[in-house]
Amino acid sequence: MGRRSTPVTNAIVFSLLRTYWRTGIVTGMKQTEIPLLLEQALEPSWLSGALGTPIAAVETVEVITTVATKARFRALPADGSGPLALCIKGLFGDDPMTRMGGPTMVKEADFYGKIAAHLAVQAPTCVTSVIVRDERQAVVIMRDLIAEGATFCSALDPFTADEAAASVEQVAALHAGRGILTANPWITRRIDDFANRPHMTAEALQDLLDDPRGDFLPADTKDAERLPAGITVLAARDAARPQFLVHGDAHAGNIFRTTQGTGLIDWQLLQSGGWALDVAYHLCAVLPVELAEVEERRLLGHYLDHARGLGLTMPDAETAWAQYREALVYGFYLWSITRRVDPPIIREFTKRLGLAVARHGSFELLGV
Repeated sequence: MGRRSTPVTNAIVFSLLRTYWRTGIVTGMKQTEIPLLLEQALEPSWLSGALGTPIAAVETVEVITTVATKARFRALPADGSGPLALCIKGLFGDDPMTRMGGPTMVKEADFYGKIAAHLAVQAPTCVTSVIVRDERQAVVIMRDLIAEGATFCSALDPFTADEAAASVEQVAALHAGRGILTANPWITRRIDDFANRPHMTAEALQDLLDDPRGDFLPADTKDAERLPAGITVLAARDAARPQFLVHGDAHAGNIFRTTQGTGLIDWQLLQSGGWALDVAYHLCAVLPVELAEVEERRLLGHYLDHARGLGLTMPDAETAWAQYREALVYGFYLWSITRRVDPPIIREFTKRLGLAVARHGSFELLGV
């Protein structure tokens, strides 16, 4: 275990690994061999097949589980070269609800395999992925950004206005990749799925909105009949507007920082949609309520200016402000239906986004 890695050694090994990129079943393995459990995924035998190079041993560094599981680890190559600092992400475990999310992991794997290299967005470097399309499951293995000096924001980190300006520039850079949509029809409009196939009954949603997540919200905002109706109207209006490449879940927990600047992670809700879905959600999720009240319109203007500088045609300030205000319902809906995240995170995001919906009269703008 005393081997030390060097930048040169790891650069050479990662270069070799990139030649083993998988967009299907790992050579020589059966479809059923996408691991069910994290422990199986971290076995040297499975990793050897996935990485395309013999692995002698694995050292687990950190495991983080929300809906998906992310594990940082060091893989020790059998040839004695320096350890590889990696991170694996997948829907591990035998819980049926977790496994039902498989298509979102396939989408994330396809993001790295098909379009990440064509975007001017800072994202993790994916070493390999294993995708079993018949079973709608995937696992992604990336370089460990923390081992390379990056820092990840906590979901509850309160951004300053300057930090939000930097992160919204990355959102604009992603949107500037909208030309990719034509050649990638698998990037669909997830907001339409939310509108057309509700995640739960109105009664179940009301139970969630009446739990502590809704404690700070006005009664007419935490209304389980009004919220799905708002998503339905928003989806219809959004579909009639220019479509962009949208992250779909750009809260603080999906932001990292390096010496090169801010980056985005977690591409499971990648979709086609209006720019405001990302910008309204992002700003009101990362900013404390009192700061959003003061800074959000200026930061919206910063986004619009940056997007125009990247060659995008954007609406005028008043039209953009109206679209921003409507779009807040999207992020509020996501966190209103969330159940499998730490309760303090659910409560804070529901509070920030729900108060933004109330502050801006989003439901009234949508006519619901």
